[in-house]
Amino acid sequence: MAEKPHIQEIVNKLPGKPGVYQFLNVAGELIYIGKAKNLKKRVTSYFTHSDQHSYKHDALVRQIQDIQYILVDDESDALLLENNLIKENQPKYNIMLKDDKTYPWIVITNERFPRVILTRNYILDGSTYFGPYTSVVMVRSMLDLIRQLFKLRTCKLSLTAENIEKGKFQHCLEYDLGNCLAPCEGRQTEESYLDAIGQIKEILKGNYQQVILQLKEAMANYARLYQFELADLVRLKIETLEKYKGRSTIVNPKISNVDVFSILDEEHHAYINFMKIVNGAIVQSHNVEVVKKIAEVKEEILSYVIFDLRARFSSDAREVIIPFMPDVCPPGVYYTVPKQGDKKKLLELSERNALSYRKDRELAREALSRPDPATSVLLDLKRDLRLKTLPVRIECFDNSNIQGTNPVASCVVFECGKPKKSDYRHYNIKTVEGANDFASMEEVILRRYSRLIQEGAELPDLIIVDGGKGQLSAALNSLEKLNLRERMAIVGIAKRLEEIYVPGDSVPLYLDKNSRSLRLIQQLRNEAHRFGITFHRKKRETALFESELDQIPGIGPATREKIQLKVKDLQLLGSMSIPDIAEITGMKAARILHDHFRQKTLSGKDSGQ
Repeated sequence: MAEKPHIQEIVNKLPGKPGVYQFLNVAGELIYIGKAKNLKKRVTSYFTHSDQHSYKHDALVRQIQDIQYILVDDESDALLLENNLIKENQPKYNIMLKDDKTYPWIVITNERFPRVILTRNYILDGSTYFGPYTSVVMVRSMLDLIRQLFKLRTCKLSLTAENIEKGKFQHCLEYDLGNCLAPCEGRQTEESYLDAIGQIKEILKGNYQQVILQLKEAMANYARLYQFELADLVRLKIETLEKYKGRSTIVNPKISNVDVFSILDEEHHAYINFMKIVNGAIVQSHNVEVVKKIAEVKEEILSYVIFDLRARFSSDAREVIIPFMPDVCPPGVYYTVPKQGDKKKLLELSERNALSYRKDRELAREALSRPDPATSVLLDLKRDLRLKTLPVRIECFDNSNIQGTNPVASCVVFECGKPKKSDYRHYNIKTVEGANDFASMEEVILRRYSRLIQEGAELPDLIIVDGGKGQLSAALNSLEKLNLRERMAIVGIAKRLEEIYVPGDSVPLYLDKNSRSLRLIQQLRNEAHRFGITFHRKKRETALFESELDQIPGIGPATREKIQLKVKDLQLLGSMSIPDIAEITGMKAARILHDHFRQKTLSGKDSGQ
């Protein structure tokens, strides 16, 4: 450190106590955060010459211009603080978890009669959240099980005692189908409903056996009271739950509430598998990849990931099964390094998962290095638009109206460069009067993505709006309201010169007219336009159809609806006999319609048409 005497002076003054140290470069930017049992000893090691130091380590040391530190009580507190600071600041030389997905949760809402729904947004609103889950399929499977076992409401009505007492609500189709017990009309008590919610919470915690015991007790009570139909319904619930429980990987029922971590350590990457065990069943499994920056040791990496994943998955397990002792143990937790038995088998299963995950990641990297034609186009688009991620899913929006009438919007979806027509959507503009493309775009973007967030559906990597600065700015307003601005890329394409507008840049981007990127954007824009125009045309035809029917005295809404379902072209009614029309509308309306079209025909002849 002869060339940096001020650094030597800082290191000499460091205390030999637990804490977190921070390295800053000449610009005052955080470039590395670390934890230490002994700050002085750990930081000094960075500046000790050794052949074992990697070139990345040496590059880091050369950039250090200042050192700051925070003292804590012990090393476990230091690890927790380090973890939080790394997440907040994301320094250049710290390890990076390749795991930036938004995971789904199951939420039991904070309402008088709670709903059980899927969400990707964790909000501190008093609701109870379970997860996060690493698979939407698993979440939907759990929700299907809950719907089979319990009859819960799905509506968003405000079921206060006052509203129910005043009879403000009427039961819906879900009650008629037997999927809900209509608490909205007071047909189900709050006590009965909350009893079901309590059982659902136990199922979501993995405590299937406890719920089965409660159901068996209820079945016996119904049988004693000779309520055999109710007892049989409970029996079916027990069978459903037993069948679902049998789908979980069972290890040993005596192994309860345990976390398992395994690590596959390599030169530049580490692969970690995490499994959560409840009542002898694996209820969660998750993999992460760690990209090493300065040749971190496996003990340090494992400590970091254990803290991170236990916090993320809200684990309260006291025992953690691991392949070796890491450098720090969380408070209130004890580590087990099994040598044999069921716990050893669990660790081996976790290691097989980590190995499988590593193979998947290597295949993915290999595929990107030798992309297929579809991926190659997306790589071009990523480069040309300077995107952070590969735009695998792209959504494009277009507005359609003629002289301000029947304004509509369309959304088309491409995945891997190909149309995914099952995800196309039409939108009737509801809040905008007249031909206002900017406001229409703002409305449809807000509606589209608030719905996707609510459903926990997949968000696009790239949004394209048909239009220039105005449409792009309107779309950005909606994304800001939904806190999605940083979650996806967005551009606008102006038709006249095929200019590409990017947020934050007043100068448009001009892509090569023959580039595959521009051709893909044009294909999306043209498809959105075609899809929107088709919908607009149908809407105008329907409006004309309804307009003429509205002008016929004696033809009410119910009759108009019957005609629209059976007759595609209104003029066909003019050539139909009264009995033929009567089959659709009834005799009275048939005579009115027949007279109307006969009079219309006569008027046309009289005027020389």
